[in-house]
Amino acid sequence: MKKFTKFVSAVAAVSLVAAPMAVSADEKTFLLGGSGPLTGAAASYGTSVKQGAEIAIQEINDAGGAQVGEDTYKFELAFEDDEATEDKAVQAYNTLMDKGINGFLGCTTSGSCIAVAQLSQQDGILQITPSGSAEGCIEPDNAFRICFSDPEQGVAMADYAVDTLGYKKIAVLYNVADEYSTGIYDAFTAEVEAKGAEIVDAESFNTGDVDFNSQLTSIKGTDAEAIYVPAYYQDITYITKQASELGMELPFLGSDGWDGVLKTVTDPATVEGCIFTSPFCASVDDEKVVNFVKAYQDAYGETPDQFAADAYDGVYAFKAAMEEAGSIESADMIDAMTKISVSGLTGDPITFDASGAAVKDVKFVTVKDGQYTYVE
Repeated sequence: MKKFTKFVSAVAAVSLVAAPMAVSADEKTFLLGGSGPLTGAAASYGTSVKQGAEIAIQEINDAGGAQVGEDTYKFELAFEDDEATEDKAVQAYNTLMDKGINGFLGCTTSGSCIAVAQLSQQDGILQITPSGSAEGCIEPDNAFRICFSDPEQGVAMADYAVDTLGYKKIAVLYNVADEYSTGIYDAFTAEVEAKGAEIVDAESFNTGDVDFNSQLTSIKGTDAEAIYVPAYYQDITYITKQASELGMELPFLGSDGWDGVLKTVTDPATVEGCIFTSPFCASVDDEKVVNFVKAYQDAYGETPDQFAADAYDGVYAFKAAMEEAGSIESADMIDAMTKISVSGLTGDPITFDASGAAVKDVKFVTVKDGQYTYVE
């Protein structure tokens, strides 16, 4: 789908916003808006996105800012809590637009992102979601994403499970009420079956469920060689604990929503050996990653996850688009997006195709000795 959009001038930033640093009155400012859950069950994701963006902004501003034609711009961040719900996401987006944002880093979750996508298209503003992975998140012409798409990681895990791990019989447990989980499930199961392997049991649950014993007992009664759970780490915490209590020893495979599970499990042994898709691993001995992890730990006292890394890369994508376009007008930046290349934490390089998707390799992370590490 060829990228195009109506020209809409970005409104100058005049509002007071929460920002990681002060910008003097005589400096040109690029006001970057973002939204995600800062409260509620998914608060970890939005908090990570906000903090990852703040690290990138601090880094860019300390290095002199973005050079846009003859002008230099410093970044400021305005971030709103959308509670990972559609109605709150729309409110958050409207609040940010009222503040005069020049670009939108959001939303964090797929449902919220889809709810806002058509509004951002009508406004003609460049939207880059760090972690909205559902297909509908980038359907409008102004929308791009940093993370993997749901089908992309579902297919990648199916290929890895069948071709590399050699599994021929796989059980699946997924959230039937969530676009993220169902999108990955659909792609995974189709690819597994296309490769001649078998989905021996497909069990489902609903958002908010905490008892998975019935589904796990059903899976235990099959000849499955592994369990694939495309879900968020809050669900995984319950699922893996209850599987352990049932005496299940099947290996777990997962999606990028697993990132962060070590913070919530009471016993790391319940997820030891699991493998999930993720574009980022904080333990990698890479200079960019090491510097980012140190800055994040110094600022917030914790280790960053992939959501923080996606947001960090998203801010740098805005910088690259501004500099490529020589303009901060959204129409110009949107046109520049397919021309840029970002040396990021989650891909090096990261480029964007005409659909708005990030082009980068899918990676696999495992938990070994209670720590995340890339699969060799």
